[in-house]
Amino acid sequence: MHIPDGYLGPKTCIAFYAVMAPVWYIASSRAQKSLKAAQLPILALGAAFTFVIMMFNIPVPGGSSGHMVGAVVVAIALGPWAGVVAMTLTLTLQAFLFGDGGLTALAANSFNMGVVMSFSGYYVYRVIAAGPAPSPKRRAIASAVAAYVAINLAAFAVVLELGVQPGLEAGLGGAPLYAPYPLSVTLPAMMATHLVFFGPVEALGTALVVSYAHKFNDGAILEAGKNASWKPLWAALIALIILTPLGLFASGTPWGEWGAQELGGIVGFIPSGMREMRGLWKGAMPGRLRRAGF
Repeated sequence: MHIPDGYLGPKTCIAFYAVMAPVWYIASSRAQKSLKAAQLPILALGAAFTFVIMMFNIPVPGGSSGHMVGAVVVAIALGPWAGVVAMTLTLTLQAFLFGDGGLTALAANSFNMGVVMSFSGYYVYRVIAAGPAPSPKRRAIASAVAAYVAINLAAFAVVLELGVQPGLEAGLGGAPLYAPYPLSVTLPAMMATHLVFFGPVEALGTALVVSYAHKFNDGAILEAGKNASWKPLWAALIALIILTPLGLFASGTPWGEWGAQELGGIVGFIPSGMREMRGLWKGAMPGRLRRAGF
């Protein structure tokens, strides 16, 4: 779901930065005003969790792969605006360090995984959980459904953003300058895997994390109780970090995240606009954990 540089044309990138600039400002202001000092470690934990969990690639039939995002976990814990902040920090670090997702597409990626996932997941959870003290079973179901809906809505946003590029940004003779696949291709390719594979993975992972947090903190994930201990959560995060290399065994690049050369081998040519953006930024440690990108 990380859109690389060269897949979105200048019109789309500029539009998303124009949209996200005020969103980022509001999100940081809301988070600063609403979060208590005791909740700041949870924000740091949430950002670290999303950063690490996205390193776990899961192979799917067809030679592709994908991963859990984790945005709904942060949104449930601290609210959707904090979810936007955490996901933006995560995506920025991934782009700068590993070249995972492009700098020109950072606003679009933040919109998809930060805004769409955080807000949709948060409100779906609230509607289903319904009440200040839902039962553990209801909480688990609510978080699972919220995560499933949220990741598929985010995937659909990517479908639209990539699918309109051939018509929005075309060169002489109608040749696509950036992402070459129309909606008739991006829709089934993205949504099939997310509805069948990654949606359930996101749902299960989110339900487990939320249930685990409540089990060890007696509901403190929502209100950072004064006697809450976060050691079990930090221990779980450290365990994920240690296990991160397991995610490297997954073969295949996630659909729509290929490097220019890899895409050229698939479609038979490299769109000229994408070729010009090639090498814009490879990351401080390109290919160290995920893929080299461009």
